[in-house]
Amino acid sequence: MAAPVDRAAPPGARTAPWIAMYHSVGDCSDDPYRVTVAPDRLDVQLTWLARRGLRGVSVAELLAAPDRTDLVALTFDDGYADFVTGALPVLRRHGFGATVFVLPGRLGGDNAWDPLGPRKPLLTADGIREVVRAGMEIGSHGLTHVDLTRADDLRLESEVVESRAVLEEITGTTVSGFCYPYGTIDERAIDAVREAGYRYACAIDPGPVDSLLALPRVHIGQNDTAVRLFLKHRLHRLRRRPVEGV
Repeated sequence: MAAPVDRAAPPGARTAPWIAMYHSVGDCSDDPYRVTVAPDRLDVQLTWLARRGLRGVSVAELLAAPDRTDLVALTFDDGYADFVTGALPVLRRHGFGATVFVLPGRLGGDNAWDPLGPRKPLLTADGIREVVRAGMEIGSHGLTHVDLTRADDLRLESEVVESRAVLEEITGTTVSGFCYPYGTIDERAIDAVREAGYRYACAIDPGPVDSLLALPRVHIGQNDTAVRLFLKHRLHRLRRRPVEGV
């Protein structure tokens, strides 16, 4: 059966860039927060994108492209170690890129911020370097995964400034992207990210905020089959207005 055609926007119309939000790629048997996608499900989802003429790229590549109509940014939050074992082989098979938002204050640790578990190991410094060597973009998710809207001034500055400095030392590359933990933003958090020198930042649903420092994203999970992906893509094009400067 042919894939449905998306006519949510007329040809040539500007729409917000489509940025998919993933987290862990591995065993889904114990997943109370629904943040895990099995590698074979990821493969099905990326196959769906490819068959529609869409190519997965990093956020940096998406924003740099003069024409983004055939691009979708793939982002992976939290820097789980299973990105290397679960996601990377699938991305390579499709020739896709991605951005991995990591927590340099928890190198080799786990997702202690999730009280219900299960505990999932996070990338080490060597793991981050392996991701960079594979051609993926590394961005900051803060130092330790705290809600920046609740952090005091000193903690806020540390989370956005020190995390970038540590990642640039680890990777030897410029870190231009940030991702707000929990997707929560306010004017103070956005200002801190701007002052730290990031070029862009990803949220989830930024509401009325229209900025490169609050890019909207669409959560993709284990239950997202071809039909659900089609609907999410269509709704995104209908609901999201173009982002200023993109």
